[in-house]
Amino acid sequence: MVQFLLVLRSFSRRATALAACMLLTAGVVHALEKKDKPTPVPAPPDLLLEGNRKLRFVQSFSSERETGGKPGFFAKLLDIVAGEHSYHRMVRPYGVAVDSRGRIIVTDPGAQGIHIFDFGQHKYKFVERRDNEKNPMRQPQCVAVDAKDNIYVTDSESGYIFVFDPHGGFQRTIGSLKGGEGFFKRPTGIAVDSEAGRIYVTDTLRDKIFVLDMEGSVVRTIGDHGTKPGGLYYPTELRLTKSGLIAVDSMNFRVQLFSLEGVAQSAIGRIGDGVGSMFRPKGVSVDSEDHIYVVDGLWGVVQIFDRQGELLYYFGQRGSRLGEFQLPSGIFIDRSDRIYVADSYNGRVQVFQYYGAPPRVKE
Repeated sequence: MVQFLLVLRSFSRRATALAACMLLTAGVVHALEKKDKPTPVPAPPDLLLEGNRKLRFVQSFSSERETGGKPGFFAKLLDIVAGEHSYHRMVRPYGVAVDSRGRIIVTDPGAQGIHIFDFGQHKYKFVERRDNEKNPMRQPQCVAVDAKDNIYVTDSESGYIFVFDPHGGFQRTIGSLKGGEGFFKRPTGIAVDSEAGRIYVTDTLRDKIFVLDMEGSVVRTIGDHGTKPGGLYYPTELRLTKSGLIAVDSMNFRVQLFSLEGVAQSAIGRIGDGVGSMFRPKGVSVDSEDHIYVVDGLWGVVQIFDRQGELLYYFGQRGSRLGEFQLPSGIFIDRSDRIYVADSYNGRVQVFQYYGAPPRVKE
């Protein structure tokens, strides 16, 4: 009888443990199911344009987590039991570029570094330099890549251009003077012409565009302080095209078009709060149809012009929903007409796809 009671007690303990384990498992499965069903956020509708053109919202991303594939059951279970993995997030993204591999490179002065998102390979890397004795990167602004996918980043506080290899390894600084001082007062926009061996940099406080060779020596300058054609007043971002340079002339409330030799060709924009005017122009880029995209940070919109300065259309408004912006800054358009906008104070990058006019069918 005593032996029977002992067996019964042992069985009771095992049954209680099994029941507890089953309850725990059920609770975990319920948590995982609940976690897998986030509230869907509606994407903005397609913007239908003249000539069968179209603009479509693609995605928004803000952290390292979004580069990974869909996590499996045990990965989710580990997150619940041990706590979720700590992911890098964008704090205040500013500049954006895409290299030949499709990796998205985002400067983040809020995080004092740059994010490299590789959605194709499900990889992410955060690059920083915080050693005060080795030219620290404090306020990364704009970014460009060369033909070998080396990364060039302007730093508005240190006065340097930081150069990293495609993997994010530090290579050198451009603009260093003896004594550790940077040559540029406030470098902002940057563009690299690998074929010609030239680097173009806007120095916002000098009201100039510097043209450098690949070693960092000054070849010539473009522009000077002023409001007339070719004059610059706090220039910021740059974009290199087949026909020349486009510079954001921020305090003249316009963008200016220059030849590669520095000859002013035309200007787009005027001060105002209406459609087609500019108040805080920030980023600039160009699509495959040679349309010029200008980000207005204050209005939270992207305006699209032709080369003659006529407004074609615009998208966005101030807000935090998908398709809306809070103080947007940089913009980049890749070879497939995919548009990347740094939505700075929403801490994210939003991606759109532009579909140009379909090719004409011969009769």
